[in-house]
Amino acid sequence: MNLGLANQTAIVFGAAGAIGRAIAASFIAAGCRVGGFDRSPGIASQPGIFGIPGDATRMEDVTSSVEAFLAEFGEIHHVVHTVGVGSGRFGFPFWNLSPADWPAVLDINLTSAVNVATAIAPHFTTKSRGTLLFTTSVAGQIGSQTDPPYSAAKAGLINFMQCAAKDFAPYQVRVNALSPGMVQTPLNESVWAAGQARLPEAERRDYRDWGGEKVRKVSPLGRWQEPKEFGAMAVFLASEHARNITGQTLNIDGGQVMHA
Repeated sequence: MNLGLANQTAIVFGAAGAIGRAIAASFIAAGCRVGGFDRSPGIASQPGIFGIPGDATRMEDVTSSVEAFLAEFGEIHHVVHTVGVGSGRFGFPFWNLSPADWPAVLDINLTSAVNVATAIAPHFTTKSRGTLLFTTSVAGQIGSQTDPPYSAAKAGLINFMQCAAKDFAPYQVRVNALSPGMVQTPLNESVWAAGQARLPEAERRDYRDWGGEKVRKVSPLGRWQEPKEFGAMAVFLASEHARNITGQTLNIDGGQVMHA
């Protein structure tokens, strides 16, 4: 399928993470010029992209990066936000966590997305075209008890995505979200680690053993999802093949979340 993205520009916020790297690679494969932003200093030397280190929770960092990307590329067509972090705590029941555990998780998962959307808005509304894509989570749709701050932040991000889709629609800018289920990433591994820390040592399990059983339990297809699947969907949503798709949360979850 010809996606028609050659020579367009895509910017990936959170480009050093597993899903972010896969999305950046898919845009490169589609012929795009790609910029990457991440708090990891290694982003500046990540192959194939123009990388800028920074903190997405700092509006000044996001704004200056958008200015730098525009100076480098001249135009931005597609923006992807894949920034996310869990609390690092096992939250069942929720009162196991302190209210003090919440602000940083909300800031990184939700406020950083608002920062990115706000920073790109002047460019997108002037051009009257573009796409914006967020990475959420099935946790934001099912009220996951494993990590309540993360779950609530991702639910808020889904709602914000819908608000942004409505606000950008008059400018022919489409806004959507991808929702991962079980993906082998550091974030998923941190969920395992937090849960195992609560168990007696004799009951603790290897990550792959724990994850394999969980994915078979929660996913009808019974298999892990892979970062490259999010890359493939990201470039499709950026293309004209998806010109009537906006305000949607697309689950890549092996069937974990089904809406009747």
